[in-house]
Amino acid sequence: MSKIEIGYRLPATGYRLLTAAVVLFMCAACRQDMHDQPKYTAYKPSDFFADGRSARPLIEGTIAQGHLNEDELLHTGRSGTQPAAMFPFAVDDALMRRGRERYDIFCSPCHGLTGDGDGMVVQRGYRRPPSFHVDRLREAPAGHLFDVITNGFGAMPDYAAQIPVRDRWAIAAYMRALQLSQNAAVAQLTPDAQGRLK
Repeated sequence: MSKIEIGYRLPATGYRLLTAAVVLFMCAACRQDMHDQPKYTAYKPSDFFADGRSARPLIEGTIAQGHLNEDELLHTGRSGTQPAAMFPFAVDDALMRRGRERYDIFCSPCHGLTGDGDGMVVQRGYRRPPSFHVDRLREAPAGHLFDVITNGFGAMPDYAAQIPVRDRWAIAAYMRALQLSQNAAVAQLTPDAQGRLK
């Protein structure tokens, strides 16, 4: 033998055993316990509970965090059983600015920027809402406006999920300002505003 052989060569069975060991080692790390957890999916029946349901009803009197809603006027727009005529907090410039901003975003597409019911979606064929300037809505209490924003009315959907409670009141306040802007008597204006009309 003229050449010196260096190193060790595994026989063919050795390679097979080494490959099998690597495969077994890799499979041992692939347990599916985290993927196939023992759990109930929504509406899945259960043999464990007497009523056969996996979803458990809420304990009586349970209130979700942040939903206590103790202030009836603030959260329902009602005073007793009737829509409230007053607002649950003071109406100031900041509230009116917020109300205008929220109105322009959520209400003007249907009701228009002045509340005449001529918004962009109405111009494209959507059902026309009533004008805010009709006597029925001008005389409606503020709580009614809040209730309609919260729960919807007729073709109008509810906006309780999209608009927080205080913003709904801000919109109602801005709607009152829109109504006043189209129906105010000259005697109700400040002397400066009366002078600008001449």
